Amino acid sequence: MASRNGVAQRGAVKLDRPVSFRTSSFKSRLPPSQSPGNGSAVRRSSPALFGSAGSKDDHAVPGRVRVAVRLRPRNAEEMVADADFADCVELQPELKRLKLRKNNWDLDTYEFDDVLTEFASQKRVYEVVAKPVVESVLDGYNGTVMAYGQTGTGKTFTLGRLGEEDTSDRGIMVRSMEDILADISPETDSISVSYLQLYMETLQDLLDTTNDNIPIVEDPRTGDVSVPGATIVEIKDQHSFLELLRCGEAHRIAANTKLNTESSRSHAILMVQVKRSVLGREDDVSSENGDPSHLTKPFKPLVRKSKLVVVDLAGSERIQKSGSEGHMLEEAKCINLSLSALGKCINSLAENSAHVPFRDSKLTRLLRDSFGGSARTSLIVTIGPSPRHRGETASTILFGQRAMKVENMLKIKEEFDYKSLSRKLEIQVDKLIAENERQHKAFEDEVERINLEGQKRISEVERNFADALEKERLKCQMDYMEAVKELEEKLVSNQKPNHCLVDGKWNGEGPGLSVSKEATELQELLENEIDLRKMAEEELKNLKGQLGLYTQSEAGGDAEIFKLHKLLEEEAQQKKKLEEEIIILRSQLLQSNFEAEQMRRCLDRGGSGNGFTGLDSSMPPVRNSYPKDIGNGQKAPVSTLFEQVGLQKILSLLESEDANVRIHAVKVVANLAAEEANQKRIVEAGGLTSLLMLLRSFEDETVRRVAAGAIANLAMNEANQELIMAQGGISLLATTAADADDAQTLRMVAGAIANLCGNDKLQTKLRSEGGIKALLGIVRCGHPDVLSQVARGIANFAKCESRACTQGMKSGRSLLIEDGALPWIVQNANDEAAPIRRHIELALCHLAQHEVNAKDMISGGALWELVRISRDCSREDIRSLAHRTLNSSPTFRAEMRRLRIDY
Repeated sequence: MASRNGVAQRGAVKLDRPVSFRTSSFKSRLPPSQSPGNGSAVRRSSPALFGSAGSKDDHAVPGRVRVAVRLRPRNAEEMVADADFADCVELQPELKRLKLRKNNWDLDTYEFDDVLTEFASQKRVYEVVAKPVVESVLDGYNGTVMAYGQTGTGKTFTLGRLGEEDTSDRGIMVRSMEDILADISPETDSISVSYLQLYMETLQDLLDTTNDNIPIVEDPRTGDVSVPGATIVEIKDQHSFLELLRCGEAHRIAANTKLNTESSRSHAILMVQVKRSVLGREDDVSSENGDPSHLTKPFKPLVRKSKLVVVDLAGSERIQKSGSEGHMLEEAKCINLSLSALGKCINSLAENSAHVPFRDSKLTRLLRDSFGGSARTSLIVTIGPSPRHRGETASTILFGQRAMKVENMLKIKEEFDYKSLSRKLEIQVDKLIAENERQHKAFEDEVERINLEGQKRISEVERNFADALEKERLKCQMDYMEAVKELEEKLVSNQKPNHCLVDGKWNGEGPGLSVSKEATELQELLENEIDLRKMAEEELKNLKGQLGLYTQSEAGGDAEIFKLHKLLEEEAQQKKKLEEEIIILRSQLLQSNFEAEQMRRCLDRGGSGNGFTGLDSSMPPVRNSYPKDIGNGQKAPVSTLFEQVGLQKILSLLESEDANVRIHAVKVVANLAAEEANQKRIVEAGGLTSLLMLLRSFEDETVRRVAAGAIANLAMNEANQELIMAQGGISLLATTAADADDAQTLRMVAGAIANLCGNDKLQTKLRSEGGIKALLGIVRCGHPDVLSQVARGIANFAKCESRACTQGMKSGRSLLIEDGALPWIVQNANDEAAPIRRHIELALCHLAQHEVNAKDMISGGALWELVRISRDCSREDIRSLAHRTLNSSPTFRAEMRRLRIDY
């Protein structure tokens, strides 16, 4: 008995897991539904399929066990022993059908979900068998991938191959972890792995050999099976996972038998636990009158926990064929008993029996969730081609057929993330407390200011009233004194004896009576003045009371005004957000109508289309004009964007904090820039500066790709080309080309640089700022559309150089040759793609027109390509240009005479 690599290792395993991996996008999706088979006589499974979309309740969907069969190639021993046998297994992969020959005239036919021939690659096996399960695990479902078959038919090769010598040999375990790591976010998600083996009905830990009797625990409430005693290792990158698999394989039990030189003597179980954080939206908040409000409750944090189980079953074998003896015989008995128990469980599930004997074996207890449970299960059965093992092959096929009748109910396991929500709410509470303290302090300061101002105003009013009252009092006193003095004078003058003659007689009553009347009048005037003074004092008191009431009402009014100002500011912000959403929705509607019309027009024309306007098209970028009218006399949707939305508003959205708004806005600007009539207005409104700023400051691949496409559209105008160069556009495009890996982004950048290469005034500056180097660096992509744009740029540059040399404005070697472009030009001069070949042929002809480039072109092998172009080019104008160039160059003629080229 030996371990997998021949050396038994014991003790705990320590893995170094450097955090250095790259996250790529991995689109999760459920497998499409398949229609049930027709009523043929073949042995077909039940119509319930692996990815059925119908749901029985709100929390579960049906999913049948999916079964694929894989045929192992014949080995050297079988080729010698069965040299003249008739194949007992016939595969029809296009019909997903397998035929097993019983004798020379009779055979049985079986149908599976997939049939894989002996030539099927490991990648195809993974995509057919395991990838749908992995995608479901990333969506929150449990998943199981299991291999079943006779010893030596390739189960371990299919599942556990590491692919160290040849990466194409990587098995399902390695490829599954690659896809999981590519899809998760290391900041919020986590992956943990356990690796076990079931040996002699004992569950052992392959990562810690001292842990050799792990219990199996079943949750009585949910029925979930777990192994809490197993070693759990957190995985951060692919390197640490490969180290874990190597360690586990070193501890797995294997032995040499007649059927396999390295036969697994235990069932290997790899458990991958995936924990992902997601957000679930609450319902809309309703107003008091029942109308839904535009406000929504905040997202509630959820945690999805899913599990992927990969099971490499030990091979079923017959004792007389395997030659097992002694301890190996006991191992074989345990293996066959556990596989027999598994077969009984599957038979019971397929026949809908009331009792399923899951407890007959630890293997069936571990796989309880995989058959008849809530996991999405995929089974691959492996068979051999030799007729000597026809009985084992037939048994394996029947096992797979029964497994196809088992249907699971898939459930997503979501838990409320209380810790995350609590932490978030604590932060919000702290922020609100701090904001409340700031507002309270501001309110107190404002109240203090209002009190001081009110007291100041009251003091000023009191002082004014006191001054006025004092003046009035002094005036009354002066009037009173003058009146008293006048009375005293009159009284003195009246005390003298006065006699009047009345009717000839003296009367002593004359002047004295008038004086007493005047005194009485003066007394009444004095009393009136006193009453007026009292009334003035009472009016002053009333005014003081009114002033106090006014001060209080004014303080309350200021607080009310402050509240109104705050409400107005909130309404203004809400209005701004709504206007931004209206702009986006309107532009989305117009753009969708335009794309639908463009698709209809393409279908009417036979599906041909060019230009940067699609921004996701694979066609090379050329000038494209929008239709003047669409539908029944309506304007084109892109043209109406100026009228209905406004260019300035669209450009302002390029600086939005919302990434989705920013991406959509740059797409709208790119589509607008494709129409020549809009380009001048975009540039005048600052659109070019905004697009260059997006290339400089944003690392989002979509934003950079669409921005580069918009710049390429603007670069078709000569005036815009000079502006792009003046604002450092070529440096930004070169930096984007160096950082980008996406072919569409590189195509947009190459198209923009190619347009700039066609300007005679920008040759030197374009080369000095790295434009030619950027084009030559883009060829690493290898995509034909990208290479076509590179070739177009080189042809434009060579044409401008040739024109400058002809006009006497340039001398010396070509800048293309100095930057090392000649080897690539020669290498692709006879490319299969017509656009690449045509542009390269033009570039060669233009370079050859300048005599100073002749020696470099001869040493670089360009002369032979020029001769070929002059003879075999499909375009007559290029062929004639090459012929004239060869005849006009003394250096080329001398070299052709030396080489005895008949020309």
